[in-house]
Amino acid sequence: MNAPIGVIDSGVGGLTVAKQIINVLPNETIYYIGDTARCPYGPRKSEEVLAFTMQLAKALEKQNIKLLVIACNTATAVALDVLREQLSIPIVGVINAGARAAVKKTKHNRIVVLATEGTIKSGAYERALLALNTEAKIIPLACPTFVPLVESGEYEGQFAFDLVANGLKPLENKSFDTVILGCTHYPMIQHHIEKVVGPNVTVLSSAEETAKEVKELLTKHHLLRNENHKPHHIFYVTGSVPIFRTIAENWLEMKHLDVRKIQF
Repeated sequence: MNAPIGVIDSGVGGLTVAKQIINVLPNETIYYIGDTARCPYGPRKSEEVLAFTMQLAKALEKQNIKLLVIACNTATAVALDVLREQLSIPIVGVINAGARAAVKKTKHNRIVVLATEGTIKSGAYERALLALNTEAKIIPLACPTFVPLVESGEYEGQFAFDLVANGLKPLENKSFDTVILGCTHYPMIQHHIEKVVGPNVTVLSSAEETAKEVKELLTKHHLLRNENHKPHHIFYVTGSVPIFRTIAENWLEMKHLDVRKIQF
């Protein structure tokens, strides 16, 4: 089926998931909405996050997408079940994928979850991890400064490293072997996080597992695009087009992306 895959996020973070989907499914077209004008979602009330996520999903539904990826952990925690009730297409969230990846990797069952305030408060990762591994010892840590850092585009260099190191200070005396990047923005600062936690800790995102799940669902529902095809991805943003385009072209390693303004 030649319809696009929809990807929604609070901003640029979902590009980390989109990149893995493009790697796994190079023939598929992606329609992406980044709600950069209202980002971050993490500090917002759950009712507000649900309303925003519904707006994004409905906008892509009108474009006849065949599958929706909620590439935002906060939105997944709040809206996944509601959207599955209201939309007739397959929907993938990122939290279960992140939990599966961590349970596969951990050796000592001590897992840190780095995420937004909203995701941490929801307890969604704890539930997902404990459903997979009842022995898991989970250390949740909200990192409210990380998303604005990534959205600014200034996530390289010493200032960014110092900000990340400061955000991770509560982990200094904790014992753990695995870190889940429980926000899709965080892979863009993964190199800083790895430097802070050290070489003996595995740092992973949900992006690869999410892309695998997308492929499995498309295959199961006979929705894969069959022929070779050069896709034309479209990226919609509610905020600055130039800032998003710069970050997206850098992260996806693509030029001349089709980035368009959308308003709600």
